Amino acid sequence: MATPHPLIDADWHQVLLYRPQGPVTVGQFLSEAMSLADRLTEPSAQRPGLHPFVVNICQDQYHFMVGFVAIILAGKTNILPANDTPAALSQLMAGEPHALCLHDRKAFAPPYPHMIYPASTNVPLRTPSKPNLDSAQIVARVFTSGSTGLPVAHDKSWGKLVAAVQAGAQRMGLDTRPMNLVGTVPPQHMFGFESLVLLCLISGCPLWSGRPFYPADIAAALNAVPEPRMLVTTPFHLKALLDAHLPLPKIERLLLATAPLSRALAERAEAATGAALFEIYGCTETGQIASRRTTQSEDWALLPGVRLSPAPANLGEHLFIAQGSTIKTPTVLADRIQMQPDGRFNLLGRTADQVNIAGKRSALSYLTAQLKAIPGVIDGVFFLPDAPPTQAINRLCALVVSPTLSLQEILSALRERLDAVFLPRPLIGVAHLPYTASGKLPQATLHSVLAAHLARTSPLPATWHIGGDHPAFSGHFPGYPLLPGALLLDWVIEQAAAEWQVPSTELGIEQAKFLLPVRPGALIRLILAPIAAPVAASIAASAATHRSFSVLVDEAVVASGMLRHRSPV
Repeated sequence: MATPHPLIDADWHQVLLYRPQGPVTVGQFLSEAMSLADRLTEPSAQRPGLHPFVVNICQDQYHFMVGFVAIILAGKTNILPANDTPAALSQLMAGEPHALCLHDRKAFAPPYPHMIYPASTNVPLRTPSKPNLDSAQIVARVFTSGSTGLPVAHDKSWGKLVAAVQAGAQRMGLDTRPMNLVGTVPPQHMFGFESLVLLCLISGCPLWSGRPFYPADIAAALNAVPEPRMLVTTPFHLKALLDAHLPLPKIERLLLATAPLSRALAERAEAATGAALFEIYGCTETGQIASRRTTQSEDWALLPGVRLSPAPANLGEHLFIAQGSTIKTPTVLADRIQMQPDGRFNLLGRTADQVNIAGKRSALSYLTAQLKAIPGVIDGVFFLPDAPPTQAINRLCALVVSPTLSLQEILSALRERLDAVFLPRPLIGVAHLPYTASGKLPQATLHSVLAAHLARTSPLPATWHIGGDHPAFSGHFPGYPLLPGALLLDWVIEQAAAEWQVPSTELGIEQAKFLLPVRPGALIRLILAPIAAPVAASIAASAATHRSFSVLVDEAVVASGMLRHRSPV
């Protein structure tokens, strides 16, 4: 028989959360959760019938916490989506026909069964015994963030969650000295779920009910809770907080995850706050499995009860399987790992992070680090979209935030740091990167930014309406002027350089054939295409990139040939 674990491991009169209205005790919290659980079992016009699953998208941490516990007390399972945009929710609800959506948005009336979080109005205080849960009970269905593809669902049992959170709390000393939590990450994300919601319920760490985003809001939230304080955040939020240079109250701990953290930023954070900074490592599939004190070591130490074993060789080099008492199913980790003799490990980068362009290898994380290291660059990211059918090879793309540098200046700086094959084409300037609330950059969002940029800047095919009075040769016949072929080729080079974001001086015409004359007043079109496979094979050895081109008037090809670029694009 599975071992029961308490749903809340705290005394009845102990403070569980802090709200702007004041502290909330365990008894007050459970009373509201039980009242909401009663309502969740009552059918209504908006939620007819029984709903074994409840999609909990409450944005207020207190509402989410009450909802999370109420859903469990009602005998239902929480569904925690990685993305709560209307389109993502509609897609999720379409795949969960027996689910109810619990939210706290006033102007939200979706077409699927839903329930708005009820206003708390004198909920009577109840005094039943604190509930215990069977360790095998599935309490939540969580989703991967989509940073490497589409979100994938994973069910979480109470026993495994308790084991993982207790191991993490022990590593940071929270088992003997609980701290008051302030978090900038959403509770639906695995990091926020474990390090805010579950630390509060399982390890007796009171939680601030808000979810601050801007530096001033983070500072205000920290001031709203007493010592000792722990800030649970991401590198994105932490850097913004430090850059704001706001006065901060004393912070005992900083806990970060979701994205790589540089040692320089960690040292800066500890110097500015006096807090000990910890990072946790894990994934949605496994939960947290390791931690490190970033300013002291680059090595990660496994949490108690977790072990790594080499994955089968056919899966790739440096891949490991995580398993143990905190993990439901042995999982091949997405990161490549270098094990140390003492059992610690280093991260070598994600398998999805590796790129191979024109036979040369690198990692997106390394390329991104080089971009962000350029003085004047505030933020940036490299990514590799799928190659369209009109393109012979994949082209790396990058988004960059820099209020002081031009895109050409940034590309020039990158040429000093990177092999030309890894230069981004295009490099897109943006006001800010499209981070999710958990500090992630989903691939679908990056691809959307790229698609919007291409729609604005690269309409295809390129066209040129030649003016009727354009200078021309008189031709062999009087009254039949012809456009010079060299002028056509110059235009082809200019259009190709604009699309590939390279200087036109780097392009040349390998071959050209003029098939029909072109007269002033004509509307010409340019089509660029990959070269045929046999030609591509013969050219690969010369390390040059080629594209075939066709120039058309109406549907007739008037010129064709091959473009050359000595650095692959």
